[in-house]
Amino acid sequence: MDGIQLPLSIATYRITAPKLNVLYPVIKAPMPPGGSHINRVIVEQVHQLIKDQGYGQNPQTESSGYYELKTNQRQILSLSLYNYAFSGGAHGLVLQKSLTFDSQTGKSYALSGLFKPGADYVKRLSEIVAAQIKERDIPLLVPFTGIRPDQDYYIADKALVIYFAVYEITAYVYQFPYFPISVYSIQDIIDENGPLGKMMY
Repeated sequence: MDGIQLPLSIATYRITAPKLNVLYPVIKAPMPPGGSHINRVIVEQVHQLIKDQGYGQNPQTESSGYYELKTNQRQILSLSLYNYAFSGGAHGLVLQKSLTFDSQTGKSYALSGLFKPGADYVKRLSEIVAAQIKERDIPLLVPFTGIRPDQDYYIADKALVIYFAVYEITAYVYQFPYFPISVYSIQDIIDENGPLGKMMY
């Protein structure tokens, strides 16, 4: 088995309370060196989403949560946590937070950490997203000027998926606009030792 990088073993845990039901992932044994840190970061983020939705502050708020594993291979774990809350009105609101880790060390990666030092990844990715907006004829709430340096993302197989929050650039009906970008189309600026580099080869 030497040299074979097995996926992490993931179990689903649940947080329950009145009007609250949240599922979240937990790394189980065999635990890699960074596993405990990853679990701690995930739990902290789950509780932050619950807090951001106003649960506990507004007695009317009902909240539920779940997760999706996007990548669990080649020592990379990328996942999305979702939290839906309804406090009355026409509809509820979904928040999404994605996390990407080196599954062995527990290191987490912001978008900037995926690219070579000094690479103008914001400009490059913004151009790709702008082209997809035009090609897919996505109606915007405001003109698109570019992604944030810390834009939300996850990694799915050999694609970097950039996305925006509900209402960030489009109307509610579009929820989270996703923009998949092949790693091969940006391989000249990718840090080959980082998560995208590991997906590429």
